[in-house]
Amino acid sequence: MGRITGPVCRLCRRDGLKLFLKGSRCDTSKCAFERRPTPPGMVQKRRSKPTEYGLHLREKQKVKHYYGVLERQFRTYFARAARGKGNTGESLMSLLERRLDNIVHRIGFAPSRAAARQMVLHGHITINGRRLDVPSYLVKAGDLLRVKNRAKSLQLVHASLASNRRDIPDFLTRSETGVPEGRVDRLPASDDVSIPVQTNLIIELCSK
Repeated sequence: MGRITGPVCRLCRRDGLKLFLKGSRCDTSKCAFERRPTPPGMVQKRRSKPTEYGLHLREKQKVKHYYGVLERQFRTYFARAARGKGNTGESLMSLLERRLDNIVHRIGFAPSRAAARQMVLHGHITINGRRLDVPSYLVKAGDLLRVKNRAKSLQLVHASLASNRRDIPDFLTRSETGVPEGRVDRLPASDDVSIPVQTNLIIELCSK
């Protein structure tokens, strides 16, 4: 189910932080970041200090890889955040956090965002009783997520819940009584974002 390989792990090691792109594996000693917090290959002389543009680009690429969005999608989110009221950086991260695949992962129904994306695409999740197979769907406050009541869907979710060691964010609640379900209590705020990011660098880059 959507296994992520090499390049993403190199991104984690390069930026010096975990992006939890390998699901529950990132919580164990088998995590590539824990085993070797340096880029793969022979030990070589490090490059010189990155340029200002490089720092801005790295921050944007980190967020894109973390949420699994392409450049065009990212630009669409940025344009929507820029049109809205309030802080553009906070609005951008809130939009990304509201993606259905991200919510499915953070509520514990899938071990990674890649797995959550496939789970949504294959119709394992319903929203407010309606089957929805669009990973980029933006959840709203009050939305009810429920696992489809069939053997395959329940097996995938129960396996993820059994191995999940991370806390559920404050803006979500989960019930495991009967068929697992979760609710979006409110829209995510800046404090709910699980990745350390300097949004001001992204805003400066995308505004040029």
